[in-house]
Amino acid sequence: MARTLLDPRLTLVSLRPDQPRSAPADSSEAPRGKGFSGSPSRGQGKASGTRGRRKKGTGLSAADHGPLGRSPSLEAIEARARLGLALAGRLRESDVNLAWKKAAAEHHPDRGGRHATMQAVNAARDVLLGRGLG
Repeated sequence: MARTLLDPRLTLVSLRPDQPRSAPADSSEAPRGKGFSGSPSRGQGKASGTRGRRKKGTGLSAADHGPLGRSPSLEAIEARARLGLALAGRLRESDVNLAWKKAAAEHHPDRGGRHATMQAVNAARDVLLGRGLG
């Protein structure tokens, strides 16, 4: 029969020279660091590579995540597309109002536009300017 790894009699071969499994208590050697250098590791107690540096952020503030900011939500992107505005990047309130006036002049029901389209244009303006229902 073939031996398996679950067989307690099976021992694995070590590629390292014979070393005691635990260091004696009176050993004066300091523990060696990881790697091939043979010198003790620097900055013991810290994770490697941190050295007191802060994590890099996204560079976006809380305002950049809003509908007028650089990183808008999917709903804001759809509203920007409806008004013909840039899909990403910062917008000013005046940019939104100017785009809404152009779209309203084109799609207004009194000028031959459809009512549903005008409602969608108004809703897009409300999303971008943060005007909620309540």
